Amino acid sequence: MADRALNSVVTHIMQVSPTMKIIRVKPDSWELPDFTAGQFISLGLPASAQRVADSEPEEKQYKEGKIIRRMYSIASSSVLTEFVEFYITIVRSGALTPRIFNLKVGDRVELGKKTSGMFTLDEVPGGNNIVLVATGTGVAPYISMLRSNALQKSNDKLAVIHGAANSWDLGYSSELTLIESMSDKFKYIPTILLPENEPAGWHGETRLVEEIWKNGVMEEIWGFKPTPKNTHIFLCGNPGMTSAMVELLGKEGFIEHARKSPGQIHIESW
Repeated sequence: MADRALNSVVTHIMQVSPTMKIIRVKPDSWELPDFTAGQFISLGLPASAQRVADSEPEEKQYKEGKIIRRMYSIASSSVLTEFVEFYITIVRSGALTPRIFNLKVGDRVELGKKTSGMFTLDEVPGGNNIVLVATGTGVAPYISMLRSNALQKSNDKLAVIHGAANSWDLGYSSELTLIESMSDKFKYIPTILLPENEPAGWHGETRLVEEIWKNGVMEEIWGFKPTPKNTHIFLCGNPGMTSAMVELLGKEGFIEHARKSPGQIHIESW
């Protein structure tokens, strides 16, 4: 039963850091559904799949044939849909990621046939600038947005603020740096917390992303202050960052977005 559910094949694996991987999965003889950049989809493996060697012991017992599924944000473009790309960090005590980190190119997985989520730029009215704030693998949906022509859809400004522990944890940094060099509408602001670990040194930001915001980085870069009237903020990452940003933004008049009560703060919860 589990084997029949494995409807897709791993075609690419990139080890970004000791704890993070980029994985591409291609459907086997079926077409991916249309999706909007920023949405997520399920990825699954049978409980019988081997866990990576350095994961923590698993106490839970699963029934034979059980598929373990989790939702992950899509990092690939919504325009080119030959495969789905994921940016995943391992949770060594988790149920699925220790199995995902044991995958090799050619292995089979289950890929969901339906995408979900309203963490998309469709929720932003025209005429607004956008700041995409992330920690760790929370940058994945923003990569999908940028790969899906987000910069070509308006003349408004867009920025990514991405925080991580080390520079090697800043997945997609080369791609984001390239985009910045090619567009005067886009700004990439990476920050790390452990510059003392950098073999070649680090000359960029070393503050928490919320501290960067609090100190007015966007006003300095853009030449005007982001306000609820001209800017929408997206948050994706660890709960501490999200909570801190919501508190800061609330003091500036930003409110959380919902379909029935539109606001300027868009949150993807982990």
